[in-house]
Amino acid sequence: MLTLATDLDALTRFGRALADPIRCRLLLALREAPAYPSDLADALGISRTRLSNQLACLRDCGLVVAVPEGRRSRYELADPRLGHALDDLRNAVVAVEADRTCQDADEKGCC
Repeated sequence: MLTLATDLDALTRFGRALADPIRCRLLLALREAPAYPSDLADALGISRTRLSNQLACLRDCGLVVAVPEGRRSRYELADPRLGHALDDLRNAVVAVEADRTCQDADEKGCC
């Protein structure tokens, strides 16, 4: 059984990963398919150094893993369920955004 501390830690790590647009883009790219860092850097239009830092953060959060292949490493989501979680989270946010029941949302900056 998970403890509250474990639940909070997992959500905190996931939130930290999603807090940066580049990390979000990386997670979405890896949701589609595993990839090599050079290919990810080219696809995202960022330097390999910057990509390396972002991948290190995602590894530290436990969300991606590096799979050695000879002299190279291929990156992939640590668990396929993370891809489903990203899809579910995106769908929930889009659904909530589309169904804004608070009439003052735009004015108050809420909901």
